[in-house]
Amino acid sequence: MKKKACAVAAFLFLLINASLWNSSSWSEGIEKVAEITEAVKAYYYKKVDTRDLIFESIQGMLPMLDPHSYFLSPERLDNLKEDYKGKYYGLGIMIQKHGDRLMVISPLEGTPAYRLGIQPGDIISHIEGKSTKPITSYEAMLELRGEKGTKVNITIVREGLEEPLEFSIVREEIPLHSVPYAFMLTEDIGYIYIRNFSTTTTREFEEKMKGLVGKGMKSLVLDFRDNSGGTFVQSLEISDEFLPEGAVIVSIKGRKKQYNKLFTASKGNQYEDMPVVVLINRGSASAPEIVSGALQDNDRAIIVGETSFGKGLVQTIFPVSIDAALALTTARYYTPSGRSIQRDYTNLEDWILGREATPEDREVTYTNKGRKVLGQGGISPDYEAALTYKRMTYILLSRGTFFSYARKFIEKETELSKKYTLPSEKEPEYVQHQGHTEIQKNVVIGPEFIEDFKAYLNSIGFSYDDEDFKEAESEIKREIKRELVSSIWSIEEGIKAFRLEDEVVQKAVELMDKAKQMVS
Repeated sequence: MKKKACAVAAFLFLLINASLWNSSSWSEGIEKVAEITEAVKAYYYKKVDTRDLIFESIQGMLPMLDPHSYFLSPERLDNLKEDYKGKYYGLGIMIQKHGDRLMVISPLEGTPAYRLGIQPGDIISHIEGKSTKPITSYEAMLELRGEKGTKVNITIVREGLEEPLEFSIVREEIPLHSVPYAFMLTEDIGYIYIRNFSTTTTREFEEKMKGLVGKGMKSLVLDFRDNSGGTFVQSLEISDEFLPEGAVIVSIKGRKKQYNKLFTASKGNQYEDMPVVVLINRGSASAPEIVSGALQDNDRAIIVGETSFGKGLVQTIFPVSIDAALALTTARYYTPSGRSIQRDYTNLEDWILGREATPEDREVTYTNKGRKVLGQGGISPDYEAALTYKRMTYILLSRGTFFSYARKFIEKETELSKKYTLPSEKEPEYVQHQGHTEIQKNVVIGPEFIEDFKAYLNSIGFSYDDEDFKEAESEIKREIKRELVSSIWSIEEGIKAFRLEDEVVQKAVELMDKAKQMVS
């Protein structure tokens, strides 16, 4: 098995560096790589594990190809399977190594990382005080995951902030539901959030859709924000839910004939006539971009938000041993109008920082009805809208103050909380106090909550600038409400309360009439 793995490693290395050897044949090149491997094993000053040497060689060469080809060691392969089903204990973030920087691709809603305000694009510079520069993303993942209830300390570097952010985060069980939230925004507008694309996505989605239709849903806000991708097949099936039979979903083109394919919708009588607004942002990558591009190019949905990540490369998994594999880019995918949405990665710095190409430098194609759309840089929304935060909100999130305040509130450890009756206090064993107000899911976070929150901040020694606090007050109110409702009822109810005040969701609801015109 080791000889076979060594040969595979040698072949892959030569695939990129054949000219380095100036060999007249592949066999000569493989022999030279084998000779080097044997020399290292025999003469290096300390014993070297052959397996580690081979794995590191493969991992070291793949970034020369593109940012999306990667090696799946036995441990990483296990974690890939874990990401598609089951559970783990950790922070709830998707991470990827770019150069020597460990980047957050997206936080998962409702998780410790999300509550603390960790964002796509954040760089994790240190874990437990140790630099992340020399470690792989897999090694970092192992450091971040651990036993439930244990803490991990990380340092975040965020563009635009002069000082790094320090976090001490308690690991929690991270559920891996692909479609975690679905609820009604209005009497007839439903909302569904797809977190990632796993083997269960379509089944979960159809269950959520059935439930919302039963509640009176006639149009849908489909949220792909911070969805970092997943299985290709599931992106086809979700697209098919909304497209008529025969409509083009996506095509892929590679060097090999088997990677040149056209994929079309094959089912009918689903949700082809339901008005849809799709939400995307910079954290929407790969699979959600396939769905968004298919619905946009077929004039089937309105896209709202920010330009997506721009991952238009297709990876095929090649087993190299019984417990390891290679995810190698074998093709590019193209939306129905023929545009590639892959963001340029020739300048790694621009790619890492998410700098967008100017419209003049991007490919222009047209939708079925003649609307202009841009390629080579992600899916650009039909209407721009972003959920933004002031610096003060970021700081408060990074310290976990909203979550901690909500916990204090439900434990009746703040002055204001003593004036409210919680749902749990309606049970017989609790005493109702006359004159108390029963807290509701649509609670208005007025001045009394702000003063109570400030008193909590003072009690923990958190200092702040009054002007900065005032500037961010509307965002602070929104965060307080989310955490209160989440703590008292459930995370989904908290997410619903938050989404009802989310500017991007509000824009989607405002544009629903245009989505109705599109299907009619």
